[in-house]
Amino acid sequence: MKTFKCRGFSVTVILVLKMILLNYSCSVIEEPEWRSLFNGENLDGWDIKIRGFELNDNHRNTFRVEDGLLIVSYDEYEVFDNRFGHIFFNEPFSHYKLRVEYRFVGEQVEGGAGWAYRNNGIMFHSQSAESMELDQNFPVSVEAQLLGGDGENERPNFSVCTPGTHVEIEGVLRTEHCISSTGKTFHGDQWVTVDLHVFGDSIVYHIIENDTVLTYRNMILSDTGEPLKEGYIALQAESHPTQFRRIEILDLGDQYK
Repeated sequence: MKTFKCRGFSVTVILVLKMILLNYSCSVIEEPEWRSLFNGENLDGWDIKIRGFELNDNHRNTFRVEDGLLIVSYDEYEVFDNRFGHIFFNEPFSHYKLRVEYRFVGEQVEGGAGWAYRNNGIMFHSQSAESMELDQNFPVSVEAQLLGGDGENERPNFSVCTPGTHVEIEGVLRTEHCISSTGKTFHGDQWVTVDLHVFGDSIVYHIIENDTVLTYRNMILSDTGEPLKEGYIALQAESHPTQFRRIEILDLGDQYK
């Protein structure tokens, strides 16, 4: 310890300033940044699985990129024939915020089911594309459902569906396949922005344009009861043309290790 006189003031120097700066630098945590999962040019980083076809056999060019958009298209189909498809980002995530901007366009392909009209979904905590069976309709996952209106009737948007999984709402294990949100109906071909906040197996928030429309907890596999803590993100092809122009993620995984 050293004490100096400086214009009448006593200044005690014990390297306090240096220690403060050192402690400050050690406590600074680098904030995660938003990352785009879709580069706007091609489908690099994504895997395709369509029912009845091998991995990455993009049957009838269902998934494609046009004018900077990731598109689900049926212009090369004559009939849907239950060719349910999914396109998977090839990296798993556990804790994150996902933002997707999408819209439904055009007419549903011939042979598509009534429930699949203006219907798509964000599958998350999903099994991998390569682990799906040849004729499997949907991956084991949790689905944040995207629904568009028919111009007249209400269809709550951003509900949850659970292929091979269950969720808990207000302390009750819910085993039905789909559970409705309070999301409003979007008619026409307008762009819609949705946010999905996922924190491992503990809690999920569905948000439409800053309005939280559904919350649930404790995702599990329906056959084993095992907690569903992480997995892949996929978009659907269920018979109605859909366009995506933003798919970005804020990965929070490092903060929850």
